[in-house]
Amino acid sequence: MQVEALNAFVIEKIEEMKGRDITTLDIGKKSGFADYMVVCSGNSNRHVKSIAQSVAIECRAKGIEPLGIEGNDVGEWALVDLGNLIVHVMTDEIRDRYQLEELWN
Repeated sequence: MQVEALNAFVIEKIEEMKGRDITTLDIGKKSGFADYMVVCSGNSNRHVKSIAQSVAIECRAKGIEPLGIEGNDVGEWALVDLGNLIVHVMTDEIRDRYQLEELWN
């Protein structure tokens, strides 16, 4: 799956899980590890974990094995590494604290 199609697929799955404030950042020219970064918010730690797990499960069902999943034990901030696409799911508090969109723009 091309990275643009993967991005659309991931966003669709996040929306199905009621993730909020979804943003895609094109980081290809600024990063050597990925082309895109998707950042979204969950309502609670449990919601953050559920969104990240759902993205990983749905990607596996399409034959895309995540390279790694981090932070799913605590749930404030979970990361799903899909190679050229990195997915960050955070609570509002953590998202406001780290401001990834500001860092990468």
